[in-house]
Amino acid sequence: MRALLAFTGSRGDAQPGILLARALRERGHDVTLALAPNLVASAHDHQIPAVPFGCDTAELLDAQRADHRFADRDPRARLRALFDLQRRGVPEQLEDLRALAPGHDLVVAGMAGEEAAESVAQALGLPFAAVHFFPIQPNDAVPVAPMRWAVGLPGFVHRWGWSALARARAAALASVLPTRPRPAHSGNASANADQEVATARIQAYDHRLFPGVRRQLPGPFTGFMIDVDGFLTGATGFAGRPPAGPHNEPETAQLLAISDPSSATTLFDTYSPSSARLRSSTTSLESWLDAGTAPIYVGFGSMDVGDPAAFVAMVREVCAGRGRRLLLASGWATIAAGFEDTVAIVGQVDHARVLPRCVAAVHHGGAGTTAAALRAGVPQVICSVQADQPYWGQALRRLGLAATMPAKKLTAERLDALLDQVSRPDVIDRAASYAADFATDGVERAADAVEALLGSPIAPELLRSAGRHL
Repeated sequence: MRALLAFTGSRGDAQPGILLARALRERGHDVTLALAPNLVASAHDHQIPAVPFGCDTAELLDAQRADHRFADRDPRARLRALFDLQRRGVPEQLEDLRALAPGHDLVVAGMAGEEAAESVAQALGLPFAAVHFFPIQPNDAVPVAPMRWAVGLPGFVHRWGWSALARARAAALASVLPTRPRPAHSGNASANADQEVATARIQAYDHRLFPGVRRQLPGPFTGFMIDVDGFLTGATGFAGRPPAGPHNEPETAQLLAISDPSSATTLFDTYSPSSARLRSSTTSLESWLDAGTAPIYVGFGSMDVGDPAAFVAMVREVCAGRGRRLLLASGWATIAAGFEDTVAIVGQVDHARVLPRCVAAVHHGGAGTTAAALRAGVPQVICSVQADQPYWGQALRRLGLAATMPAKKLTAERLDALLDQVSRPDVIDRAASYAADFATDGVERAADAVEALLGSPIAPELLRSAGRHL
């Protein structure tokens, strides 16, 4: 089997694609992994060959932050900005995928860029699978508005809302997507150009977090596609390092290597006071964890944290007030790495090894980080920024596994109150109970589903299962 895997978006969108490519390659398949240009190096770092397609997603995030229409009081202005953002980069994706796809037997894409990849697959008569990290298809089970009050709305309202969102996205992309893909016989295509080719929407999350959704969506349901063995962090050491991209400088021995020298004094005063000298960068995170009490983990991945100095000052203040150490994973934020007795700042971490050693996880609510914290059995504070993040926050809040708030509303006082909520014994017990029953074979089940598109004898009940346990 020759499979084209196209995963654009943030690092959290790309990592499942890297894991799936690895699993399919280990099964003897020929895989072309296509990633956003700024994420190709992260695959190469782990000996998974990748090629670029589409636009640099870090630049797209910067463009979104710079578009003042998203903060406009006029909802029409915000809607136009959203539509413009949906279209941005799609022509480039189409051009690159049209060049890459011929000669492959099927195409697999993530949620970001799904429409472009499916359009190319259909034009070539290739089977297509989209990996969904969240139940975004029309359904009655998931509240369409990620708000507390939406839970009480009738199911048909949710279905109507999801359908309306799908139509709005289709309308936004109509001007840049082909209107009528015309199937053409492709070199190694498994389907005739005149026949309907196989498609699938792989539901790569735990359906138990959204009661009722499994009866509404066709599946297959594979469970979370998590990094079970630390593959994605092992190549860069236990503490990890920031991903390649314009927002990160390589970690150096000088801990206060600030990309903007004019701001060095401000950052030093904020998170490296004279009373606590930063130690050498050779100090390992593992040693730091061994040397003191369990910390509070804070990490926002590729999301914008605003003013890095103010953000670090806030989380330091909250953790110090609670008598807890702070472990901060800076992700794509320009925050220099370093260690103190009570604070560790690193680029990224191996969630599987680190989160079980923390008392709480404060993060943006990306599907990958949410899954890692669920697996670790650690209570969560989800401070959502965009996309599916507020839905994860509300879903876990309803199940008593997390507290949540939009990141833009976060203050030291509110963060402290949210941590109070998840520090209750009942929340701690529920998080531990969920972790004890967490399925860890989501990547392998997703690989099963991809193989099934070409007729592999995979039992439907196996594909729909929540997963085995390791």
